[in-house]
Amino acid sequence: MARDEFAELNAHWRAANYLAVGQIYLLDNPLLTEPLRPEHIKPRLLGHWGTSPGLNLVHTHLNRVIAQHGRDALCIWGPGHGGPAVLANSWLEGTYSEIYPDVTRDAEGMAKLFRQFSFPGGVPSHVAPETPGSIHEGGELGYSLSHAYGAALDNPDLLVACVIGDGEAETGPLAASWHSNKFLDPVHDGAVLPILHLNGYKIANPAVLARIPEAELDSLLRGYGHDPLYVTGDDPATVHRAMATAMDQALERITAVQRAARTAGGAPDRPRWPMIVLRTPKGWTGPATVDGEPVENTWRSHQVPLSSVRENPEHLRQLEAWLRSYRPEELFDADGRPTAQVLSCVPEGTRRLGATPHANGGLLTRDLPVPPLEEFAVAVDKPGASVHEPTRVLGGLLARIMRDTAESRNFRVVGPDETHSNRLGALFDATAKAWQAGVLPTDEHLSGNGRVMEILSEHTCQGWLEGYHLTGRHGLFSCYEAFVHIVDSMVNQHIKWLKTSRALSWRVPVPSLNYLLTSHVWQQDHNGFSHQDPGFVDHVLNKSPEAVRVYLPPDTNTLLSVADHVLRSRDYVNVVVAGKQPGFDWLSLDEARAHCARGAGVWEWAGTEGPAGEPDVVLACAGDVPTLEVLVAAQLLRRHLPTLAVRVVNVVDMTRLLPHEEHPHGMPDSEYDALFTTDKPVIFAYHGYPWLVHRLAYRRTGHPHLHVRGYKESGSTTTPFDMVVRNDLDRYRLVMDVIDRVPGLAVRAAALRQTMADTRTRHRSWVRAHGVDLPEVADWTWAG
Repeated sequence: MARDEFAELNAHWRAANYLAVGQIYLLDNPLLTEPLRPEHIKPRLLGHWGTSPGLNLVHTHLNRVIAQHGRDALCIWGPGHGGPAVLANSWLEGTYSEIYPDVTRDAEGMAKLFRQFSFPGGVPSHVAPETPGSIHEGGELGYSLSHAYGAALDNPDLLVACVIGDGEAETGPLAASWHSNKFLDPVHDGAVLPILHLNGYKIANPAVLARIPEAELDSLLRGYGHDPLYVTGDDPATVHRAMATAMDQALERITAVQRAARTAGGAPDRPRWPMIVLRTPKGWTGPATVDGEPVENTWRSHQVPLSSVRENPEHLRQLEAWLRSYRPEELFDADGRPTAQVLSCVPEGTRRLGATPHANGGLLTRDLPVPPLEEFAVAVDKPGASVHEPTRVLGGLLARIMRDTAESRNFRVVGPDETHSNRLGALFDATAKAWQAGVLPTDEHLSGNGRVMEILSEHTCQGWLEGYHLTGRHGLFSCYEAFVHIVDSMVNQHIKWLKTSRALSWRVPVPSLNYLLTSHVWQQDHNGFSHQDPGFVDHVLNKSPEAVRVYLPPDTNTLLSVADHVLRSRDYVNVVVAGKQPGFDWLSLDEARAHCARGAGVWEWAGTEGPAGEPDVVLACAGDVPTLEVLVAAQLLRRHLPTLAVRVVNVVDMTRLLPHEEHPHGMPDSEYDALFTTDKPVIFAYHGYPWLVHRLAYRRTGHPHLHVRGYKESGSTTTPFDMVVRNDLDRYRLVMDVIDRVPGLAVRAAALRQTMADTRTRHRSWVRAHGVDLPEVADWTWAG
């Protein structure tokens, strides 16, 4: 490295370090044009210094290789609280001032940059949606690498650098995501450059990968399939030279891998991608000691090394010396603008890391070509006359989308080894499973360029899809309902990201994150209690209402209508719960579309209230199995209590139960009252935990009359119908509930209630003797 180049890189790095420290501490006097005084210091010192110097070093050197190699690049900043560094670099390169014009790239803007950091009304201390160039929330420890690979998929010209903190590297999701290189196609996908940043410590403890012998670390990383390059030291000149060499070598290797794969014949073997291991001191260039205790290169530098600056004159003196050690007068002119030397390595335009459109994926999003549903819908001449597997029919629609995006490559389906099990096998008529590892003659549907991705790590699936969506592409996550809970924390963060992004005018809406939850609680009778948990819906509906949607389509055509909607949508997390087992078809396509548009509605053909009448009772349902049980209950009531006016209401969109003031899809009180009445008993058969319905509807006038049946944590390996009986969701229990709650029926229909109870008792004996459901259950058909 030439002396001039080192000086330029070091100047940029020093400037970024100065800005990072200033954000943590300074309220005023940003250029130190006068001696530092207590009133120049923020009253509450918040933020994290320890990781910032290393991140600044990475940013500086990425700038150099992006500019020199002309690469389009994105960086995922994994360390949890690297906000000061990424904000500093965004301001230096000018992106921050372009997006936030009041934070100008001068002394006045520098003062605003400093003041707003971790300050009421300002910006968070971690990388967040407000941070230009980011697609990864700083608090999401463990997911950076899977996000990076998701961003690289189907982005053949994109370089995705990913800084992995050594604390983050201890998490299970991060450990699994190292295997993503077995799914990266060097022909159609971009490249991921992992940068493992070992600064030695977490908040208060040493980091595992920083303390194991280097030979063991090297074996681990090579075992994951990488060729590591090492950069180690605390002398800036030495580290800059080593980092520049490592970056150049990494780019050369990436280019060679891609060139070999993209030429005629391609590369015969899975490539070993480069990565960088950067080992620098935690809190590098900060105070060496404070109050007689070592700080630099210890855990004490993690957050705020000097904590009593306003009150302690010695701390104030140390802070001023620390800031002046970067020689700001050489880095910024008299007006506070970065000097030409500081900016000499910064790329231009959209090649700046803060300005890349890949970090604002809505700019790159193309509409998904969802075909006409008429080509896939099942014919329904009358309710209940035919039977289909809903997700198998959906698989045909998804396969068509796969074929129609073969050129654009902007659609993926991910899941933990369950695509066939979830009846989506038609996808393999259009594409294969992505796979770069070994293949045996007995394997099926594996290909280097496949766009179905399966790995038995729900975290990795989620991370891939988040990275894919946030860079502007579409997808679907198919999962067993019980095990999607594994990504509860990840979906939390994604919903928070979407909520915040919606408030930022410069963030363009991105394709929604869509879950298809099947093999659900009522279809896990064969796998047993461990596979029975419908609570993900509860988890999601706790979150920001503007960003979440939950759909429970009751049959095949409603599933197609819901899928059409969610695949076209933007900026939501959509949860669709649908069965894969054979189920009755209730609605034609046109009826399904109208019903899904309403979100909840009366099924007049199933009830007995008459066109102008008022019901004596409302039987409501949400979910395919609860819908079946309600319809059978309605049929039993028609047969045995023909004068009882029964209204059947089906709910597809669970958020319709909320008040309109609480959710954009919520019903006004007048509409809810017209549908469910204000004073009649409502027996609600719900797919999941019954208390969710109460929570959604507790403000409604008729809530005292609402009785909900659902899953009550009573499961086992048993028959399908025994599952609903165990949880009191069965048709006979629903009839009993009607008799118990409609005034006057308890006496008038006592014999019927006893018959229903006896049938439940007979059922229990039957399934234990025969291992199958009662004939009247197994052979039931809808007779109207």
